[in-house]
Amino acid sequence: MPVAPDTSPRPAPRAEAPAAPAPSAESVSLARYYRSVESRLVGNGMLRTDGGGPDTPFSAAQLATNFERIALFDEYTLQGERFVARETVSRLRRWNAPVRIQPHFGASVDASQQAEDRSVLSTYATRLARISGHPIRTVSSGGNFHVLYMNRDSLAASGPLLRQLVPGISEPTIREIQNLSRFTFCSVYAFSASGSSTYIAAIAVIRDEHPDLLRRSCVHEEIAQGLGLPNDSPGARPSIFNDDEEFALLTRHDELLLQMLYDRRLSPGLTPDQARPLVRQIAGELTGGPS
Repeated sequence: MPVAPDTSPRPAPRAEAPAAPAPSAESVSLARYYRSVESRLVGNGMLRTDGGGPDTPFSAAQLATNFERIALFDEYTLQGERFVARETVSRLRRWNAPVRIQPHFGASVDASQQAEDRSVLSTYATRLARISGHPIRTVSSGGNFHVLYMNRDSLAASGPLLRQLVPGISEPTIREIQNLSRFTFCSVYAFSASGSSTYIAAIAVIRDEHPDLLRRSCVHEEIAQGLGLPNDSPGARPSIFNDDEEFALLTRHDELLLQMLYDRRLSPGLTPDQARPLVRQIAGELTGGPS
């Protein structure tokens, strides 16, 4: 029996996604460099993901000291037109408004990597909200905490996006983001209104050249720092707020720092001297030990 021809409308051919532009030689070099860095650190027992254990005890007094150094001092200061590493005394800063974390992807980040990044970011945001008691979630638009997953080439062209995301952002900050040194694995910039200690916006930079563990490590550190823990301390252990790179991911110690930061007994604007008695009290309560 003859078969009648199928005359039903057929779907249009699916358009192919445009190919990502080839990375520059500098971006390729950075990717090779960060792969070697991750391999070396892991081989040396660094970039731990266990959150600390019996080998990393800390007391209430140590927790209080670490909080003061990490939350109440700044790691960098703007000198002239450049950010320079200089620890300076500061005030307690944090968010009052809900934190809406929005990812932004450069042209080099393919669809599968974007899906993985979104999943890691969403899971981490849920954890941070639970720890801090502050509303924190990921969004696809309308964010106030922007996470840029970009390679060297996309960062170099990011000026228009940065001005759109944070109106009034300074030109030195834009240049800093566009020209990160290879020794700066990732970074975060948190913004508050003039004269205020309450954050209203933030931008974190996660290099697309990073292999998986360094990529996740940057997400953990920079977003936590952008919540109000801006400094590092060589005495903090187990902690990601330590430049020795021993720990890759947020530890139990760091969770307690975030709980302290968003404790209602503390408030934005407190100086170290003003915050110290409360910090010691809270640290003692959280650890069950003498402050």
